[in-house]
Amino acid sequence: MTPTHFAFSSAFFLGLTGLAFHRFHLLSALLCLEGMMLSLFIALSLWTLQLDSTNFSASPMLLLAFSACEASAGLALLVATARTHGTDRLQSLNLLQC
Repeated sequence: MTPTHFAFSSAFFLGLTGLAFHRFHLLSALLCLEGMMLSLFIALSLWTLQLDSTNFSASPMLLLAFSACEASAGLALLVATARTHGTDRLQSLNLLQC
């Protein structure tokens, strides 16, 4: 395993463990998701550069577009949750009341 592969794998798994264990606020969960998407984007970009093929050159941009859509939807949910519930704590959310 190369050091770059190890760095991006560890960045992805750190975001995953942050998402799994630190689920206190919705904003921290969204930041962990964005960290995971950023590490995937950089790893996919480096992979397409190493392959030196034009077939996969659009895939990092497609992932970046989906990441931007995910971030905007997450922020919209954060604002809607903060307005209706008054906080972004995940423990105050109840799916049965929706």
